[in-house]
Amino acid sequence: MNKAIKTGKENYWSSIKESIWALAPMEDVTDTVFREVVLRLSKPGHVHLLFSEFLSTDGFCHPVGKEKVLHRFHINPEEQELARKMNVKLVAQIWGTDPEKFYQTAKYIAEETEFDGIDINMGCPMKNIIKKGACSALINTPDLAREIITATKEASDLPLSVKTRVGFKSVVTESWISTLLQSEIDALIVHGRIQKMMSEGEANWNEIAKAVQLRNEINPKIKLLGNGDVMSVAESEQKVKEFGVDGVMVGRGIFHNPWIYHPGHEPDMEERLKALLLHARLYSKTWTGEKNWSILKRFFKIYTNSFKGAAHLRAQLMETHGVDEVESIVKAFKEDVKRRE
Repeated sequence: MNKAIKTGKENYWSSIKESIWALAPMEDVTDTVFREVVLRLSKPGHVHLLFSEFLSTDGFCHPVGKEKVLHRFHINPEEQELARKMNVKLVAQIWGTDPEKFYQTAKYIAEETEFDGIDINMGCPMKNIIKKGACSALINTPDLAREIITATKEASDLPLSVKTRVGFKSVVTESWISTLLQSEIDALIVHGRIQKMMSEGEANWNEIAKAVQLRNEINPKIKLLGNGDVMSVAESEQKVKEFGVDGVMVGRGIFHNPWIYHPGHEPDMEERLKALLLHARLYSKTWTGEKNWSILKRFFKIYTNSFKGAAHLRAQLMETHGVDEVESIVKAFKEDVKRRE
């Protein structure tokens, strides 16, 4: 391994002085298109970090697999410009088990992409991934986890964080979090569940508070964000006050309200349909010929609710095969609403 690539980018983990609000990395969700939509629906100053889908370091370093995974690192120019104007940082998340592959992937992120930072996935609970010893399975191999962090840090000077859980089959907050706090990371994002819970049950914020206490004792310079069951900025603010975290990462909450980072705003039907069309058009423009249209359908529900006729409209949208059909159906729906007024 060579010397770290110097990027000249700021360490946002130390430069952000207020509570930090972040959108979690989610597979087939937080691509460049959805991140841009979130930015356009957010109030400036109310979101600080947007994370990419997680990319396999094995796939990236494979001569054939690389082209299959690189789309996760794609940033549209429009998203990049909007993020710059809103002072929002874009973070690439990566996962795997081989420190050398982490080094090579991190080096590429620093040299060839516009991401502002790197996050290592040590929290995903999916069975097909933990069978490989990756993500939350790294909780069981702390020495390897430390090697991965060291290799990633050696590859570039980009800000580095780790997203993890409080345990694998059982809660091991003290031993596991203490290990991570003694590594060269700038921030730690702690999900208040263990691996075997997946996304079920209630997130244990008392264990997150324990992680904060450990941070204060071992390495106060590391920022610590909490994650789990937060559905609004108001809830995030409450978590900061009650549990002492430096900020909150939201995951599934974005599906309940894509305007989550525009606190107090209640979008009407017109705004919801406008956002739906924006998302569909951006998706078509960005991914036609590369990604299946069906991936977009999971988003229709987050826009088509809270107004009369939403369920019927959503059922129609689920049968579409492209943006032209979406536009036609939405146009007909709006015309029908106008006739009934």
